[in-house]
Amino acid sequence: MTKSNEVLIFDTTLRDGEQSPGATMTHNEKLEIAELLDEMGVDIIEAGFPIASEGDFQAVSEIAKLSKSATICGLSRANYKDIDRCWEAVKHAKSPRIHTFIGTSPLHRAIPNLTMDEMAERIHDTVTHARNLCDNVQWSPMDATRTEWDYLCRVVEIAIKAGATTINIPDTVGYTAPVESADLIRRLIANVPGAEDVIFATHCHNDLGMATANSLAAVEGGARQIECTINGLGERAGNTALEEVVMALKVRHDIMPYTTRIDTRKIMNISRRVATVSGFAVQFNKAIVGKNAFAHESGIHQDGMLKNRETFEVMKPEDVGLAGTSLPLGKHSGRAALRAKLAELGFDLADNQLNDIFVRFKDLADRKKEVFDDDLMALVYQNDSAEDRLKLKSLRVVCGTQGPQTADMVMEIDGADVETSATGDGPVDATFNAVKALFPHRARLQLYQVSAVTEGTDAQATVSVRMEEDGRIATGQSADTDTVVASAKAYINALNRLLVRREQSAPGYDVKGVSYKDT
Repeated sequence: MTKSNEVLIFDTTLRDGEQSPGATMTHNEKLEIAELLDEMGVDIIEAGFPIASEGDFQAVSEIAKLSKSATICGLSRANYKDIDRCWEAVKHAKSPRIHTFIGTSPLHRAIPNLTMDEMAERIHDTVTHARNLCDNVQWSPMDATRTEWDYLCRVVEIAIKAGATTINIPDTVGYTAPVESADLIRRLIANVPGAEDVIFATHCHNDLGMATANSLAAVEGGARQIECTINGLGERAGNTALEEVVMALKVRHDIMPYTTRIDTRKIMNISRRVATVSGFAVQFNKAIVGKNAFAHESGIHQDGMLKNRETFEVMKPEDVGLAGTSLPLGKHSGRAALRAKLAELGFDLADNQLNDIFVRFKDLADRKKEVFDDDLMALVYQNDSAEDRLKLKSLRVVCGTQGPQTADMVMEIDGADVETSATGDGPVDATFNAVKALFPHRARLQLYQVSAVTEGTDAQATVSVRMEEDGRIATGQSADTDTVVASAKAYINALNRLLVRREQSAPGYDVKGVSYKDT
C-alpha cells in the first residue's frame, strides 16, 4: 500500500501515448524515453502492449531489464494468451506488473457479446491467472465511468478477491466531470468489500478538456495513482498530462497536500524529447511545457514581471528545467520592457533617447511578429550603422546527376571583390563551402529551411538559416526565385549579423538571439 498522502505516477506514454496516430516510436527511442522517465522518478512505466507485435514485446522486455527503480508494466487483454505474453516481457524487471483490462459498460460488453455473468467469470479467471504469475496485478474496467453502478461495484469486488492489487478506473472517452470523478472513487472505496486493501487509480482522457481536472478530483476522492502521459499524448484528444498533474500538486499543495517522487526539473527536457521522437509538437500555449508558458509580451504583464515575478507567474520556470522567464518584445510591449531589454544589451539611455527609440520600436513591431536583439541594436545604431561587410556579387552553380556539384562565386568583402570555385554534396553545400572559402569562419550552421512563398514552378523561395559562433546565435533570411541564390544570401546575411554582434555589442554582454531579413 502507498502512504495516505503519496500519489503514484503511472506513465503510459510508451503505450497509450504511442497509440496516437502517427506517434509510433522506434525501439531505441522507446528505450531512451523509458530511461528518462525512470530518472525523473516515475513510479510505474507502462512500457507497451507485448501481444501487439514482436517489436512491442522486445521493447517491453528490454525496458524491463534496464529499469533501475520504476515498476515496469505491460498491458494485456482479458485472456490467458495476452497475460502470458505480458508476463514473459515484464518478468525481467526488478519490479514487474501485469495490467489486464476488459470493457464493462453496456457498449463494450456488446463487443464480445458477453452477458454480465459471463464477463464476471472471465474477470475472475483472468485476474487469478495474472496473480498466479505476478504478485503485482492491475485491473481496469474499460469505460468504467459509463458502466452501471451496481455492476461496476460487483466486478471491482471480483477483481480484488481474485488478487488485483491496483484497481484502475478509466474515463475511457473523457465524458466525466470532476465532481463525478471524485464521487465515483469515493463511493467505490466506501462500498466495495476489500477496497481498503488495494490502490485505486484514475485514467482520464481529454475529449472534453477535463482530463487533468478529473484526475486531480479523483485523488481528492481517494485515488492514489494517476495514469498520465508526457505532453498529454494519447488516443484522440489525449490523456492527462504528467507535467500538469505533478505541477498542480506542487503549486497547490495548500489545498491538495499530496506528494510525488517526480523530479520536476527534468520535465522540460523529457517533454521536448517526446515531442521530437513522436513527431507531435507541443502547442505554444500548452500549460507548463508550451513555448509561451513562461513568456510575457503584454506591456502591463512585462511591467508587472519586472517589478515582481509572482504578479503573473504561479511557478518558477526553473522548477521545470527552464533557465528563466522570457519577455519577448512585440507590438504589445511597453517602455518598461524595452528599457529593461536595452539595459541587458548594455545601453543606458536617457528618457528622451528611450522615447525616440520607443516610437521607432512600435513602428517596427507593427510590421513583424517579434523584435529581436539585433533589431533593437539597429534602432540604437540607426544613425551610425555601417553597411554589410559581406555581399554576394555573382553566383554560378553546376549541378545534376553527374558530379561533382560546383559553385563559382564572387563576393565583395570590405569593398574588395574576391572569387573562388568550390565543390560540395549538392548545390547548396557547394555554395556554402564557397562562402567559407572566401570568408573563413568558425560559425556552425544550426538550421537550414526552405519554404515557398507562392505556387508554381516559378515560386519565390524563402530560405532561413541559423548560425552559432561562440555562444552567439544569428539568423539570416532571403527570398529569390532561385533557391540556391536565396540560400547564399541568407547564409551571408547571417554572417553579417554575427559580425555586427562582434563589433557593436556593448562590452561585456553576450547577445544570444539576433535576426536579419534580406529585403
